[in-house]
Amino acid sequence: MNNNIFPSVVGGEIIAPPSKSYMQRAIALAVLSKTPTKISNLSDCNDCRAAIGVAKSIGCDVELKNDALLANPTSNKFISKQLHCGESGLALRMFTPIAALFDTKIELSGEGSLTQRPVGFMEETLRQLGAEVESANGLLPLRVKGPIRGGKAKVDGSVSSQFLTGLLISLPTISANSLLVVDKLTSRPYIDMTLQIMHDFGVIVEHDNYEQFNIIGNQNYHCEHYRVEGDWSGAASLIVAAAIAGDLKIKGLNPNSAQADRAILSVLELTGTKYHFETDNTLIVSRDNNLQPFKFDATNCPDLFPVLAALAANCNGKTEITGVHRLTHKESNRALAIQTELGKLGINIDIEDDKMLISGGKINGGTASACNDHRMAMSLALCALNASGAVTIEGTECVGKSYPEFFDDLKAITI
Repeated sequence: MNNNIFPSVVGGEIIAPPSKSYMQRAIALAVLSKTPTKISNLSDCNDCRAAIGVAKSIGCDVELKNDALLANPTSNKFISKQLHCGESGLALRMFTPIAALFDTKIELSGEGSLTQRPVGFMEETLRQLGAEVESANGLLPLRVKGPIRGGKAKVDGSVSSQFLTGLLISLPTISANSLLVVDKLTSRPYIDMTLQIMHDFGVIVEHDNYEQFNIIGNQNYHCEHYRVEGDWSGAASLIVAAAIAGDLKIKGLNPNSAQADRAILSVLELTGTKYHFETDNTLIVSRDNNLQPFKFDATNCPDLFPVLAALAANCNGKTEITGVHRLTHKESNRALAIQTELGKLGINIDIEDDKMLISGGKINGGTASACNDHRMAMSLALCALNASGAVTIEGTECVGKSYPEFFDDLKAITI
C-alpha cells in the first residue's frame, strides 16, 4: 500500500493511541495472574494481537467484551506448544522466560524481520536458571524447556532490555528467590515501565542501580482492572507534526509516564517549541517557525530516532543525535533507512560512529520507501508536511505493527 502525503497545516485535537508496550506487558501479567484481569483502552496493533495469540496458546482464556479484554488464566497448560510472536520483539523476548516456567518443550517463532533478530544472548542466562534452550545459530526458532529454578544468573543487557523484562515478570512466580546481575543495560526507562506495571499487579522487585535485581519468589500477580495509558511512542509523531506544522491538542498522555519516549518533551525544549499540559492529561503543542537544531542522546529511547530525524529536517542548522548503535536490530536497519529514504527527499544525513548528523533545510517532494518499518513510515509522513510537494510513501501498511490508525489520525488533524 502506498500513501500520498501533501504539504499541510496541522490543527485540532486528537486522542493518543494506547501504549502497545504497556498492553503487551499487561497481557503477560494476566497470563500469570491467579485471578481474571480486565484490560481496557486497547491497542489493535499487530504486536498486541501477537501477544494475545501467545496468551491463548499458553492456555489463558481471552475474550474481547465491551471494548475490553477479559483474560482468565484457566489452565496455563499450553493449548499449543508453538508460540508465534509475529514481528514483535517484545513478545518474543518477554514470553520466552514465561515459557521456561513450565515443564514442557515450547518452540517460539516469528515472521518478517523478527526471524533475523538475535536470540542467542538469552540462551546462557536461561541455562543458568535451569532451563534447556536451543536456537538456530542464534536466530529463530527458539526452543525452551523448564522449569526454571531461580538462583543467580547473569544477563547481557546490551542488545535489548526486553529479555530482562521477561525475566523480571516470570521469576517472582517461582518458589525460589533469584538474583539477576545485569551488564550494560540499555533502555532503562523500559525496565521502569516493567517494574511499574508489576507493582500495579501487586509484585515488587528491588534493584541496585539496575545492575542487580533481587527477586523474591512466591509472589502472586493480581489486578482486577488495568487501563492501558496513552502511547508516547505513537504520540511522538503527532507531537512533531504540531511542532513543525501547526497547533494541536493531544489527549490521553500521562505527563508522569515511565515510558522512554516521553523524552520527546526534552527535545521540544531544545528546539524552542512551546508546549504545556492541561489538567486532564491533554498536551498542547504549538508550532515554532524558527526551530533550533539540537543535540540529543537517544540511546535509551531509540524508537524516537525516525521522528527526531523528521523534526531535525525542519530545524535551522545541523542536529546531532547519538545512539546509532541501537538501530541495527530493528524492523529495518534503521540508521541506513533514515539516511537513504529521507535522503530521497533532499535531506542530508551523515553517520559518524555513533552519531547521526542531520542538516535542516528545504525538504523536497518525491517517493520514498517505509522499508517495512512502521516508524519509518511515520517519519516520512512528517517530512511531507513541510515539503515542496507531495511525498509518496511506499509500503505504509507496516504502521499496523504499532499504530494502525496513524494515517487516518494524520488526515483528521491536517488542513
